[in-house]
Amino acid sequence: MTPSAAATLPRFRWVICLLLFLATAINYMDRQILSLLKPLLDQQMGWSNTAFGTINAFFQAAYACGLLAFGWFVDRFGVKLGYGLSVFLWSLAAGSHALVGGIGGFIGARSFLGFSEAGNFPAAVKTVAQWFPRAERALATALFNSGANAGALIAPAVVPWLADQYGWRAPFVVAGAAGLVWVVFWTRVYAPPEEHPAVSPAELALIAGGGAEEGTPFAPPLSWAVLLRHRETWAYVAAKLLTDPVWYFFLIWLPDYFKKTRGLDLKHSWPDLIGIYGLITVLSLGGGWLSGRLLRAGWSVTAARKTALFAFALLVLPVIFASNAPVWAAVMLIGLAGAAHQAWSATLYTVVSDIFPKRALGSVIGIGSMAGSVGGIGFALLCGALLDDYGAVGAHRSYGLLFGYCGIAYLLAFGVHHLLTPRFLPLRLDTPTIPA
Repeated sequence: MTPSAAATLPRFRWVICLLLFLATAINYMDRQILSLLKPLLDQQMGWSNTAFGTINAFFQAAYACGLLAFGWFVDRFGVKLGYGLSVFLWSLAAGSHALVGGIGGFIGARSFLGFSEAGNFPAAVKTVAQWFPRAERALATALFNSGANAGALIAPAVVPWLADQYGWRAPFVVAGAAGLVWVVFWTRVYAPPEEHPAVSPAELALIAGGGAEEGTPFAPPLSWAVLLRHRETWAYVAAKLLTDPVWYFFLIWLPDYFKKTRGLDLKHSWPDLIGIYGLITVLSLGGGWLSGRLLRAGWSVTAARKTALFAFALLVLPVIFASNAPVWAAVMLIGLAGAAHQAWSATLYTVVSDIFPKRALGSVIGIGSMAGSVGGIGFALLCGALLDDYGAVGAHRSYGLLFGYCGIAYLLAFGVHHLLTPRFLPLRLDTPTIPA
């Protein structure tokens, strides 16, 4: 098929990508509401940083469990049912926050939210693998993954106003309602590409010709024991374990960072938060474009993806200076680091789809993301304890140490990932494992 012919094909797969983007935006808006309300809830409920870190640790623990469950469920029953169920449940979980009034209630609500939100990335990555040829997967993944930035961008603009006008419970209710609306559209619009009336035979050929693997929607998933015999799985696990806590740190602790180190409360820090997530939203899209562009220029999959991953790891490094920089410089440094993280994450997801067959994607994404969530548990507890130990006077020092880890985490992760997977080659999981 010629490029001109491909360009004239119906591009319904980009409509699917838009739905993935919207779900991810709602997902991250739900996650960020509590961190934005932290200064207000600190005053009303007398929370310590350790208590707040504990609440978020329970969220991460439930998210880790949910990743394993939904990863398996999506591989077994397909993305339409798996994704729809996940969003339906997390919408109920978001709304349930409006019914609680203490730390115990928030732990329960956050645990429910964490478990149910875990279906988002296993389902979204598997959907991209089914609908997009290999050369487009990195861009498609970056586009839907940028929904995380959009949600984090919208939340600081909307949550303070809703809380001021209608009380702190209102943002949770609105977020829950948004997710239920999405479920209605998903159930009406989505079908596998081979079953969808909007997809022509020519477009199916384009998708398959780009390396998409054919398979039935209900193909039996591979067991975790089989997947964990492969070093490629452990490479993904290590990369997520080391770098996901950085993104959770940005989502959870930035409002507190601006209050403790800059004296900016929620009403005055929201322009800085919007500036950070605006930069992340714009800059991270270039990350999804990079490895796909290198592939189209004739680079191998290994060279294109590794070059992109290393470049993004380098771009995070300057964030180590954020704690002592002026406000505007801190916004720029954190925004650049966040954009590099999102580009790194999108490329890492794409590497998984390059290596593993589609029937294993949900499980592999779930296992790796569970490791990232476990890292997030430890980092959340560390943040709370460190900030309480140093107190308000030592906030600059505490955040300096935390930003220091953020800066080096990606280079460390790249090194481990490279040692475990020097080349990105498709795995045949019915063959013997690669010797360790």
